[in-house]
Amino acid sequence: MQSDRPIFVVGCPRSGTTMLQLMLHSHPRIAVPPETRFLVPAYFSRKSYGDMRQAENRRRLAEWIANGRNTKFRELGLDKAEFVQTAMMGPGSFGSVIGTVFKSYAERFGKSRWGDKRPSYFKHVDMLMRMFPDAQFIHLIRDGRDCVASLKEMPWYTLDSFHAVSNWAEAIDFGTRNARRLPADTFFQLRYEDLTADPESELRKLCAFIGEDYDPAMCEPRHVARVAVPAHKVWHRNTHGEVTTARSGSWAARLEPWEIALCEEVLGDRLVSCGYELSGAPKAERQHLSAYKAAAGKRRAARWRKRNRDLLVRLREPGPLPALLTDGQRTRAGLPVQRPRELVNG
Repeated sequence: MQSDRPIFVVGCPRSGTTMLQLMLHSHPRIAVPPETRFLVPAYFSRKSYGDMRQAENRRRLAEWIANGRNTKFRELGLDKAEFVQTAMMGPGSFGSVIGTVFKSYAERFGKSRWGDKRPSYFKHVDMLMRMFPDAQFIHLIRDGRDCVASLKEMPWYTLDSFHAVSNWAEAIDFGTRNARRLPADTFFQLRYEDLTADPESELRKLCAFIGEDYDPAMCEPRHVARVAVPAHKVWHRNTHGEVTTARSGSWAARLEPWEIALCEEVLGDRLVSCGYELSGAPKAERQHLSAYKAAAGKRRAARWRKRNRDLLVRLREPGPLPALLTDGQRTRAGLPVQRPRELVNG
């Protein structure tokens, strides 16, 4: 029986996760939409929506997803009223309402399996597992120096290099932790450099992990970029071309000498453990190390504050969280499996 487990793509921003999203979306059975902005905010405000076993609460949550200013629902090409109705008629759990968005997106393309991509999910794996207990995670790793260089150039990135360095360190540390504690069939890591150098070999390994047959179309993600990448995201223009290694190692010309020194001093052990060579840059200056530690401390404190607030909500959870949309989800809940016929792509 073919798998219907949800697939989540995670990693430090600018690691190539959009390219991987498109590779997965190129598979005849899998649909992975452009980035949305509703899942994490909805989870942390779930108390305000109440128990999802009540249809009226499902309606309120679904309408916020469909009409919210920052949810990005409009980029999915779904009918708002139809989605709200489907969510209201669906299973009574928080994860079911959220998952219905992605399931509906997959059905738009005639596909039977869905996923989601958002780099920052790397720090929300526990949260996602609460909603989708049968989920599979693909963590894409890229040379931290290239990630920092690319983040600096993004029009939407308003933070400094110190935060960018800290962001990559966080992603690697969370990935290491998740790889150690999650089952082998739940969490999978691969490197951007390997994926771009030999797409077929790496995608065959990836398909074995998610339980799908490899399809050659996955090596040509540019063919789906037009429909799966919003036109306004000009920073993803490279996804409209061939898969290439041209950007690998470009950090040497894109970072300032002091940024290279900082990266290699504070990220050195992590870079080496991920298979990247150090350039032998001189030691970072004291003020740069201090600024990095301050940025890392702010990010760590913000995570802890959000975590502690969530722990309080968990003490009186407003309703059931796990989705009831897939075989694994329904089996875990003791419900009968209700698999639809395989959809025909077209």
